Amino acid sequence: MAEKKTTKAAPKAAAPKTTKKAATTKKAAAPKVAEVEINEKHVGFKAGDVYQALAKSEKAMSVAEIAKTAKISTEEVYLGLGWLFKEGKVASVEGGIALA
Repeated sequence: MAEKKTTKAAPKAAAPKTTKKAATTKKAAAPKVAEVEINEKHVGFKAGDVYQALAKSEKAMSVAEIAKTAKISTEEVYLGLGWLFKEGKVASVEGGIALA
């Protein structure tokens, strides 16, 4: 009788599991509106922040640049600019807003 060779079968590699993710539709998030406190003291402080940012840069800046430099929101920049325009401390120039 011939001997039978017994070989162990190599373990089958586990097939990668495919997980089906539920199709989700992302809803467009409504843009968040920053809530800004509007009173004389708060607006005055924001005007100071805007003024300091413009004085530090020594050049005309856009509203976004002022907001980034002063670390305040664009809404707060607009509040501060209104105060400074009223006092005649800033002027609108070709490159943006500059100290008057």
